[in-house]
Amino acid sequence: MSADKLAEDLSLIAKARCKEAFRRVFTHFAPRLKAFGFKQFGNEQLAMELVQETLLTLWNKAHLYDPDKAAVSTWVYRVARNQSFDMMRRQAARPETLVADDLWPLDSQDLEPDDLEQQILGDQARACLALLPKAQRQVIEKIYVEDKTQQETAAELGVPLGTVKSRVRLALERLKEHLHRED
Repeated sequence: MSADKLAEDLSLIAKARCKEAFRRVFTHFAPRLKAFGFKQFGNEQLAMELVQETLLTLWNKAHLYDPDKAAVSTWVYRVARNQSFDMMRRQAARPETLVADDLWPLDSQDLEPDDLEQQILGDQARACLALLPKAQRQVIEKIYVEDKTQQETAAELGVPLGTVKSRVRLALERLKEHLHRED
């Protein structure tokens, strides 16, 4: 977005409280301010708080912007910088304040996001499998968890292949019904 368009939108916000102009300014600056905030605080929650505080100030004080003194981006970043100083002062005044990132018990090296997702999905899958009768659960675990064929499963369990196929079909129907009830 051009500097002239940003200045025009800021003027619309100041004079007419134009929400569409604010949306454009918000869309332009929010990701940049979030990156700035994350660099300042090293914490996504505080970065998002900085975005909100800065853009709220921009909405309330747009009339103070003077295009002859600074570009819109300069003014917005000055507001963000001042907001970040205020946030740091508030944090220093109450150092016991914790945020979710401070409480996260895992070191980022221990569990990557993909691993965490897989762990959650695994827990959910085990919970669903627990709903099945033992015979159906055994067949599903052998085929889908242990990656065995239906023939191998039949031989290992000592049951006919048709029984394995029936148990798979019944188990999948039961799981599907359970998942539809959960929705």
